[in-house]
Amino acid sequence: MGFYEVLWHGDGISDGADLEEALQGYALVKPDDGDWDAACAQVGADPCIRRYASFEHFLDNADELETIPVTAAMIEAALADLPPAP
Repeated sequence: MGFYEVLWHGDGISDGADLEEALQGYALVKPDDGDWDAACAQVGADPCIRRYASFEHFLDNADELETIPVTAAMIEAALADLPPAP
């Protein structure tokens, strides 16, 4: 089973068992104005997801299998699937 690490401004902010779950981790850094295009365009934001073969590989500091560049549209689509905040 794969493991996905979510990065924002070079820091790991979340993780997920699949790409959709990982993308939903960006809810933790949602911009106040909701403008994901501007947030992703900030210098150093560099949203991306690292995919590992498994959680164990991640813990063992194995190299990621791939790094997936993340766009504002990808984040918006994933967050649209979440229930509204109370």
